[in-house]
Amino acid sequence: GANASALEKEIGPEQFPVNEHYFGLVNFGNTCYCNSVLQALYFCRPFREKVLAYKVQPRKKESLLTCLSDLFNSIATQKKKVGVIPPKKFISRLRKENELFDNYMQQDAHEFLNYLLNTIADLLQEEKKQEKQNGKLQNGSIESEEGDKTDLTWVHEIFQGTLTNETRCLNCEAVSSKDEDFLDLSVDVEQNTSITHCLRGFSNTETLCSEYKYYCEQCRSKQEAQKRMRVKKLPMILALHLKRFKYMDQLHRYTKLSYRVVFPLELRLFNTSGDATNPDRMYDLVAVVVHCG
Repeated sequence: GANASALEKEIGPEQFPVNEHYFGLVNFGNTCYCNSVLQALYFCRPFREKVLAYKVQPRKKESLLTCLSDLFNSIATQKKKVGVIPPKKFISRLRKENELFDNYMQQDAHEFLNYLLNTIADLLQEEKKQEKQNGKLQNGSIESEEGDKTDLTWVHEIFQGTLTNETRCLNCEAVSSKDEDFLDLSVDVEQNTSITHCLRGFSNTETLCSEYKYYCEQCRSKQEAQKRMRVKKLPMILALHLKRFKYMDQLHRYTKLSYRVVFPLELRLFNTSGDATNPDRMYDLVAVVVHCG
């Protein structure tokens, strides 16, 4: 139509997804770190659907999650396809809840993503705990509830994967492994590199020798060993963090590595463990957050 936006015209009406909205978020003084992460999360479909579903639940007291669901809902229910929305309530709540973000300085997008996902998971776990307690009081039983913290939320269902840290003794060949969960993977970057190369570096085999020898339970002594990280459980949505800050000894401070990192539109993880579930999962690129300056 005559009032089609420049973006719609550029993309072409037939390319524009049905029922999709593209809304810029107003910057409230160096809040680009927050806005860019919110945009990335909005376009993670499973996450968006869960946040919107939270909106229709009985009204809860204001939290970071209620503010996020209000924001996502206001984007999703717009009549226009493109426009601008001020995320004022969300930013106010964020500044109230965490003094790290209560200023007009630039902040780290990765720190904010971690804080947001962990805060939402904690809120959901607390709600689940309250529901259980209310249910128990009605049923007249008051047992102590162990393992409430291990309740998995939809944040974990979407973003959580599992790494396995494998260590092989070079004397007796015994392999010990230790699992740890992650919501994102932090990988080192080098000059003229790619995401695939960064992931290869992440899972490189490291030899433990001299003063770093490994105590082998089988040998009952310190031995040379090989250690490597593998992905055991692949997350539904894989969040990768490029470690662009490196401590330079000669400068006595961290400097930013503005190296070019090539990223594919499709990615298959090759650094999976032998017992990985769904090791051939193919990831499609949804969003990239890049900070310039």
